[in-house]
Amino acid sequence: MVFFLTCVALLILGYFTYGVFVEKVFGIDANRKTPCLTQEDGVDYISMPTWKVFFIQLLDIAGLGPIFGPILGALYGPSALIWIVVGCIFAGAVHDYFSGMLSVRSGGKSIPEVVGDIMGMPARQTLRIFSVILLLLVGVVFILGPAKLLSNLTGFNLQLLIGCIFFYYFIATILPIDKVIGRLYPIFGALLLFMTIGIMFGLVYHGYEILPNLDFAANTHPGEKPIWPLLFITLSCGAISGFHSTQSPLMARCIRNENRGRQVFYGSMIMEGIIAMIWATVGMSFYENAGAMNAVIASGSPAAVVNEACNTLLGPLGGFLAIMGVVILPISSGDTAFRSTRLIIAETFKMDQSKATKRLLIAIPLFIAAFFITQVDFKIIWRYFGWSNQMLSMMVLWSAAIYLARKGKCHWICSLPATFMTAVDAAFILQAKIGLGLPAAPSNVASVAIAIVVFALFLFYAKPEVQTDKQIEAEQSA
Repeated sequence: MVFFLTCVALLILGYFTYGVFVEKVFGIDANRKTPCLTQEDGVDYISMPTWKVFFIQLLDIAGLGPIFGPILGALYGPSALIWIVVGCIFAGAVHDYFSGMLSVRSGGKSIPEVVGDIMGMPARQTLRIFSVILLLLVGVVFILGPAKLLSNLTGFNLQLLIGCIFFYYFIATILPIDKVIGRLYPIFGALLLFMTIGIMFGLVYHGYEILPNLDFAANTHPGEKPIWPLLFITLSCGAISGFHSTQSPLMARCIRNENRGRQVFYGSMIMEGIIAMIWATVGMSFYENAGAMNAVIASGSPAAVVNEACNTLLGPLGGFLAIMGVVILPISSGDTAFRSTRLIIAETFKMDQSKATKRLLIAIPLFIAAFFITQVDFKIIWRYFGWSNQMLSMMVLWSAAIYLARKGKCHWICSLPATFMTAVDAAFILQAKIGLGLPAAPSNVASVAIAIVVFALFLFYAKPEVQTDKQIEAEQSA
């Protein structure tokens, strides 16, 4: 229990220490008007209270990731806990902060446009395509996942539930963000907090030993899968996830002041890290060993672990509410996944979104495409999601590092985690069966070499920009 509480304390301490440092390096300007004030359109650019923006950001980025990912990560043993703490503070929260604040500084642009402004047109076009495909896959999975959970829970027809979720997503995608998302998310947030805090108290109340095995040198995965690089791909949400960068611009369009960026972007990631810490702890404490938990996962999915743990620890009513929280989490990310896709497409083709007809012009074909994807078995494609997700996080971190280097600021807060994620992504694709299938030893050496080369190229090319007097004046007046 002491180790768990220490990890949670470190996450909170990270927000008040490293988070403040990151904020200072970025250089907020409390007097600079944010996009919701300069581009207010009553649809996507809307000023909202910070507490509401925080909850929306948290639920946007959460999904099932900080529950299912840590459960699967717990199979590897207590090293997963270290990755959550270190990854969240020094990589994930930094990634989320810069993806949000760079969007704020660029007038609320989506992440492909933000990265494109920094890294050039090839990166912009790549991320436009990459992000749309990634978000469509997320949206579709977050239709099927909660629909199946609800069907198992209620006995309702699966296709009917899929249709209902589709309809909700469509409405949430085209209506102003404060009409549906802004009103429902505070309720969803309360349910999320109940589920998260309740499950931990349940472990303590029922007398479970908290984290009985703290042998950090041991890899407890029943399938003997290697910690490097699989843990860092499997356990993304709660540590670092590229998907978050597609969501942060939604709240960059609603935040009232740059001095709220740390609370909204860095803080929501820290909260997600705490959620991930709790579920990883549940996985390592509720079951006797990793093999026992893996057997439950094999019988269904990580959802089976959630169902069993919630009903045992919280009773029928508490278990029902907790499982409903697991249903709501993916829905609260699925709706914004489609909304983000609409905005990326709109920015790509420069389509004004203030009128409902223009929003429908994008949303209708988008949802038709999503419907057809639900009819296809895309398991092979989805296997690439974990790697693609972390590739996106790597690209966003490198973009932020280049931005800081050009400003003559401390780029290390972004370039070091970017280098680490470069090694992770390279190692995975080199040795995975869905990649090149190379032996572990040479691929690991090659991945480190690739990361070092990329870092060296970054240091060579990312030089501080020399601004003219006119550029300085224009920046100061912006």
